[in-house]
Amino acid sequence: MSPRKPNMESSIYFGTDGWWHGRVTMGVKNDGSPDRRHRRAKTEPDIKRKVRELERLRDQGRAPAAGRKPTVAKWMETYLTDIASLKLKPRSLDDYWSKTRNDIIPGVGQHRIDKLRPEHLERMYRAMLDAGHAPSHVVKVHRILSRALKIAHRQRIIAENVATLVDPPSVDETEANPFTKEEAKAFLEAAAKRPTSMRWIVGVGMGFRQGETLGLRWSYVDLEAELFRPEWQLQRLTWRHGCGEAHACGARLHRFEPCPPDCTTHKGYKRGCPKPCAKTCTSHASACPQRKGGGLVFTRPKTKKSRNAVPIPPVFIPFLHDHKARQEAMRAAGGELWQEHDVVFSRPDGRPLDPRADYEEFKELLGEAGIDDRRLYDGSRHTAGTILNELGVDMPTIMEILRHTQISQTRRYVKGRSHLSKDAMRRMGEFFVPSRPEPDPGPTETRTETVDTRAARARRRRRIQ
Repeated sequence: MSPRKPNMESSIYFGTDGWWHGRVTMGVKNDGSPDRRHRRAKTEPDIKRKVRELERLRDQGRAPAAGRKPTVAKWMETYLTDIASLKLKPRSLDDYWSKTRNDIIPGVGQHRIDKLRPEHLERMYRAMLDAGHAPSHVVKVHRILSRALKIAHRQRIIAENVATLVDPPSVDETEANPFTKEEAKAFLEAAAKRPTSMRWIVGVGMGFRQGETLGLRWSYVDLEAELFRPEWQLQRLTWRHGCGEAHACGARLHRFEPCPPDCTTHKGYKRGCPKPCAKTCTSHASACPQRKGGGLVFTRPKTKKSRNAVPIPPVFIPFLHDHKARQEAMRAAGGELWQEHDVVFSRPDGRPLDPRADYEEFKELLGEAGIDDRRLYDGSRHTAGTILNELGVDMPTIMEILRHTQISQTRRYVKGRSHLSKDAMRRMGEFFVPSRPEPDPGPTETRTETVDTRAARARRRRRIQ
């Protein structure tokens, strides 16, 4: 009888099935029983290599957990539902879900998470770029997937995060295109003709984000101390199903075939006909009778610094008093139809302004002011930061006004102007190079009579001859 092998020593043997088998003791399971992992191979060198690799992972503390590994699609669902939802802001979580459904699952969702390879991700990124996605979109997908795989690696579900072995596409940083002083004045003059003029004065003149401006409440406005406290922001979130059968709930809205070329159903859609539904589609939560978590909601800003109080320019105070008086008149006229939300900028019935309608109004005002197309961020935060810099305000103060956590972020918001650069280089040149002396004009012709007498001139002529 052979002696018993020591604890934690692996076993290798040739089975009656014609395969070489290896069994490695990894430790104990949760119930106290031994955790023995099995490997098999056709040849003895191959089984020894597999056993050594598993022993190395065990000794380094990086061995994956026991059990069958989930697919990428299943793990992403687990990660977003149970892990990311505890940390991410609602809007960010919506973005994670969107890119998971539309890009990650169709691209690599069927791969088992422990069988995922770098070339799988590279092919997915290449296909996304060929389909017309921007490199910045691909980079966001890469970061979401890399974060999910990092958690799987931390929980010993996989031995390595393969996303760290892949380089995503390079992204050129979008250059800011803020308003000039003249454009900002023209924009606000066009906005002054609308009932929402005060919203644009605050957005452009103080550099508030769209959500912060639309989510501003009177409870956090101190007109006496001249302070805005952006404690809340208004965001539109995606509805989620509240029922147990998400696929069956949206059965009447599923469309599995693409629209015909002459489709009239979606003629008014700005982005064209929507894509056909997947066979396992669980969307259409907006039609669920028990829907939850969507629509226009008030959420906290992303960082604590974003909630810092911002001084109101004193010249804005009379306009804010007038705006509040007009809103009180609308409340009285609305009567029972008024919906109280305590927002500074509201619709005629008291509800907050819709971010989509707000964005459309911004584009309309650009056309009325004769300004070329800009992003909403360019016309608000970038403009405020750039004009403050032109007025001579130092970077730390601009950082406090825009409520950034790092001054490097503020520098990306502030764009230099060519006329300021020219003036700075003119002064630099005057400092280093001395001014040029005035050139000698030399003799000049004169028509006035000299002081010499006629006799003296005659004597000089005789002397020369």
